[in-house]
Amino acid sequence: MILGLPPLVFLVVAFALLFDFTNGWHDSANAVATVISTRVMSPMVAIVMAAILNFVGAFLSTAVAKTIGSDIVDPHQVTQLLTLAALLSAIVWNTFTVWIGMPVSSSHAIVGGVIGAAVAQSGFAILKGKGIAKIVESFLVSPILGFAIGLLVIWVVIVLFARSAPSRVNSFFGRAQMVSAGFMALSHGSNDAQKSMGIVTLALFSAGKLSKIDVPTWVVGACAIAMGIGTAAGGRKVIHTLGMKMIHLKPYQGFAAETSASAVILTASHFGLPVSTTHVISSAIMGVGAQKGVSAVRWGVARNILLAWTFTLPLTAGVAWLLMKLFLLF
Repeated sequence: MILGLPPLVFLVVAFALLFDFTNGWHDSANAVATVISTRVMSPMVAIVMAAILNFVGAFLSTAVAKTIGSDIVDPHQVTQLLTLAALLSAIVWNTFTVWIGMPVSSSHAIVGGVIGAAVAQSGFAILKGKGIAKIVESFLVSPILGFAIGLLVIWVVIVLFARSAPSRVNSFFGRAQMVSAGFMALSHGSNDAQKSMGIVTLALFSAGKLSKIDVPTWVVGACAIAMGIGTAAGGRKVIHTLGMKMIHLKPYQGFAAETSASAVILTASHFGLPVSTTHVISSAIMGVGAQKGVSAVRWGVARNILLAWTFTLPLTAGVAWLLMKLFLLF
């Protein structure tokens, strides 16, 4: 258990849980931005629901955690300082982007942090090219799928309800969106909570506390709790940017976006692929909005989000590289 760990390993675990908290704090918007912006649920109720279902979702699988723990770098060369540098870099980035209200990827942040710290410690030979290629591919493909499926689902909804009265449509999708928002929160927990699980498992393996990259039950529980508490804190500026600044959503559109994003994320979690839940829900919202035409999406806001996505991985890799070099001086 955590209290019996060596001091440096304990510190890594503590910072991993802090990262998990900032992940939930930042990414609460992923699950609740649409349901709040459509006024189907109040912010407080939506955030509490998301916190509970993020916690539950963290127990669905550990496949993504194993990918993070074994497919980015050679786990036999990992040190506690490497994982600490990666975590600190990702925590700083998450905190900064919550402060400015910009939805970016915690997944990109932690992967960038691990890569940067690893290269600073051991050079490029420590990296596992095939594993990184698989992760980067999932990062690139998942937002495209989010956009495409979002556009498809909204078209299906419109065709099915074309002859229905607006009041009936709003009433039906107001209830349906509660369910879709719940699935979005569940899917977020199933993928994002596992990033911290993978880092903690990697730290325990490098300290000789584990014989292979298998996630202990207490790690799953601790990361689930940290994610749930972080989600309950709710990054309200990010919620406002994602749910209100980019496009004005109605309940049927929120349902389409959440359903599309959940399908992509849960599928990725099943196959052990770490994806950016932020990118997937953002692109699904863009896809839903694009159904009304290009002008329906505020592309200036979308452009800023895309720029933040682009810079997350290289910036966190650079910060982690600098931190690791500083650690190696002492």
